[in-house]
Amino acid sequence: MEIILIPGLWLDADSWSDVIPTIEAAGHRTHALTMPGVGATAAESADIGIQDWVDAVVAEIDRVDAPVVVVGHSGGGNVAWAAAEARPDRVARVVFVDTVAPPEGGQISEFDVVDGVIPFPGWDFFDDDDVADLDAETRARTAPAAKSVPARVPTDPIALGEGRRHTVPVTLLSGGMDDATFRQVITQWGPYADEFASIQDAEVVRLGTGHWPQFSKPAELGQAIVAAAR
Repeated sequence: MEIILIPGLWLDADSWSDVIPTIEAAGHRTHALTMPGVGATAAESADIGIQDWVDAVVAEIDRVDAPVVVVGHSGGGNVAWAAAEARPDRVARVVFVDTVAPPEGGQISEFDVVDGVIPFPGWDFFDDDDVADLDAETRARTAPAAKSVPARVPTDPIALGEGRRHTVPVTLLSGGMDDATFRQVITQWGPYADEFASIQDAEVVRLGTGHWPQFSKPAELGQAIVAAAR
């Protein structure tokens, strides 16, 4: 299977480096992406929005010219879901890594803009549960590799369209929740609950990690992606 790997905010293709060997050892081909404008100056990235990220993934789907599994980590899940809407006949499965399928108009989040871009805020910015499994060595190694993202990307509403994506099977790799717990919790999430309920074939798998398993447990994440790409 051809597997497209979409990083979340502040990450690039190299963030998947420790995950890829496990996936490829199982016989799959990987396509790790760096999204447009990541690490660029404000002058270079001011016009780049979330749709440009979606277009980059759709272009990769078309370039591969074979059925694909699209994996999206964190905010990359929004991008993966919009790409599935654009190419539902080509996407065999969407794998969300510690994120959920957004509804029409959903946004990633809001962060401080500095010098026209959004820099990585540092590991201390995040909730304890998200970073508890990132030890000091991992934080020191990964933080310098984080890059700014275009200012528009996190707050641009995602455009999803007609709902063709709902026919695409979904695996949600949750850091902390098992299937039953997730299905109970998401009922309180308004339009996100409605979006999840519209998916015809969805499973939730608990990873037992924080929000960045590609750094804390890359082999386990790779194994979970392989299991989803069946």
